[in-house]
Amino acid sequence: MNFFLAALGVLGVASSGPLIAATLGATSVSALAIAFWRNAIGAAVMAGPVLVRQPRQFGRVTGSEFRWSLAAAVALALHFACFITSLQLTSVAAATALVCLQSGWIAVFQLFRGVRHRWQVLAGLGLAFGGVVAITGFDMGSSPQALVGDLLAVAGGVLAGIYTLAGGKARQTMGTGVYTTLCYGMCAAVVAVLALATGQPLAGFDATGWLGILAITVCAQLVGHTAFNHLLATMSPLLVSMIILLEIPGAALLAAAFLGETLPAGTYAGLGMILVGLAVVVMGQRRSRAVRRAAARLAELGTD
Repeated sequence: MNFFLAALGVLGVASSGPLIAATLGATSVSALAIAFWRNAIGAAVMAGPVLVRQPRQFGRVTGSEFRWSLAAAVALALHFACFITSLQLTSVAAATALVCLQSGWIAVFQLFRGVRHRWQVLAGLGLAFGGVVAITGFDMGSSPQALVGDLLAVAGGVLAGIYTLAGGKARQTMGTGVYTTLCYGMCAAVVAVLALATGQPLAGFDATGWLGILAITVCAQLVGHTAFNHLLATMSPLLVSMIILLEIPGAALLAAAFLGETLPAGTYAGLGMILVGLAVVVMGQRRSRAVRRAAARLAELGTD
């Protein structure tokens, strides 16, 4: 079942970038509108089964669970703001690869918390971040706009790592339905505040725009993110983040097939460096007994 959910989750999140880019390019939908509606709809859908079967679960949420869920929601909202905006400035493949560095950032957070990694992990991190340099270097030569998009995607990756860690802490004692309802709902509220502050509309779009929002919500939010949120209950946050690596080639292939996106050879080399580097990181993590023993404590990285 975990294998099936992981495959379903990868397919869902891999479609996110291409669907968002297509919606932003062909309609008047704003970046924050996509983030708001995918979370608001996701919260409503996930709340339904819980309210029907065990409505009292929401009243049993502890203060600690609520705080971790809120931390995850804020990180997720800022992640969406950075990532979706980056798709308007740089390529889908580059933005997706850079935002998927969340697993690398988790390993970096571990280093600051005193966890000693095997040399393979450090080498993998070096290779992955070398891929970041390659991608941003080529984009710097192509346009300042693309470079800004790359930096936003990197920031989105850092925030996604924080979201994963905080969610892992909350999910230690919370059910998937309760957690996702709280997290998505609070995320939508934070995004609404951001939209109000920046003047981005959340409604008033044509039918094509609403269709794009619905497709993004179903594929990425309800299928992709929810699958990974469920896996956080049985896998470490770092391992879940590593599985999301497959989003990198998946998004690149979908963008090439449906959006006709072509990139310089150097950018593809950077994508490959990130993918291989992060794969080395997860192999090193899985072989390290010390890190395996610390896997259950990874979520505590968000306590500061």
